[in-house]
Amino acid sequence: MVAFLFLRRKVLSFVTAGVAALALAACDATGIGGPLINTSRAVPVALLVPQTSPTAASLAQSLENAARLAVNDLESVEIDLRVYDTAGTPEGASAAAGRALGDGARIIVGPLFAEAAAAAGQTAASRGVNVMSFSNNPAIAGGNVFILGNTFQTSADRLVRHAVSQGKSDIFVIHAQDSAEEAGRDAIQRAILANGARLAGVGSFPLSQQGVIESIPQISADYRASGATSVFVTSGTTGALPFLSELLPENGVGPEDAQFIGLQRLDVPSSALSLGGLQGAWFSAPSPDIAARFSARYAAAFGSQPSPVAGLAYDGIAAIGALVAQGNADALTADALTQGQGFAGVYGPFRFFRNGTNERGLAVAQIQNNQVIVIDPAPRSFGGVGF
Repeated sequence: MVAFLFLRRKVLSFVTAGVAALALAACDATGIGGPLINTSRAVPVALLVPQTSPTAASLAQSLENAARLAVNDLESVEIDLRVYDTAGTPEGASAAAGRALGDGARIIVGPLFAEAAAAAGQTAASRGVNVMSFSNNPAIAGGNVFILGNTFQTSADRLVRHAVSQGKSDIFVIHAQDSAEEAGRDAIQRAILANGARLAGVGSFPLSQQGVIESIPQISADYRASGATSVFVTSGTTGALPFLSELLPENGVGPEDAQFIGLQRLDVPSSALSLGGLQGAWFSAPSPDIAARFSARYAAAFGSQPSPVAGLAYDGIAAIGALVAQGNADALTADALTQGQGFAGVYGPFRFFRNGTNERGLAVAQIQNNQVIVIDPAPRSFGGVGF
């Protein structure tokens, strides 16, 4: 039996009918991996955010606002949302999780930072409580920790599939020599293997301005000799991407020579859209229409624009509400969280996997004349049983 939670009409106005329903697993879930709940009363849910972090306090407020917006939008479900400060540290997260468990929390949403989420997960594991972190780092996922943030793997798979469909499947990967970008490189290589593309080559550079300048001539020569049709770059706009977008065309790897693909968002900040070397580039992003409607509702409620990750807090609470609405005591177990049909989110459909990672439905966008144009829309749902 598949059942659906319908949100209030104000939510349905910006989530299409096919996505507005949060599809749930069969009602005979085994209930493995999580605490039982009493669905006849408000379900205690803990929100862990870095309220007193010197660098993330405003982000914490945005996450809290989005979570409260989601609670208000639920019908026929009562969520007792309690907010706990992590201070942005692993120690603070562990202490906050302990306080939340002592107060009876049946599931934890947050924390934001990877190390803090891992610490909260360890504390919650002793009580059999699951954690839905805002992190996108798969290294902390697993056991009772599920990550809500979009992963490199989801973006890589989406973009490689699109490249194959467009005849741009001979892919050359360029990355900085640091752990995060090496993780991005690995995600791209897995996506190439899984989606029938060809790894034409890999080039890397030391993560410094001088390192980029000295390495690009050889990397460009290697690209031209590889027979590649696409260059897939792991760097973001806060890293080496601005240098790469300038130096690669200067060294014979421009838009006429290669389809430029960015693993990270190429439109944040918006000033990056004017970079000459990024014209024609592809990247993945949530459906802009759905995201814009969430931003408008958030702004109307709180008088400001949400953080780019605020929607993750909304998604977490909405998913919990959908599961609790079924009236099952095992609604917040790992079995329920990882049902294959997934959930509708304000950034599009998403679902959790047993290893704690996730998949999100993303659009493929292209930069054209300093603007973002969607060239392959985001899916409205995941295929398979339940849709």
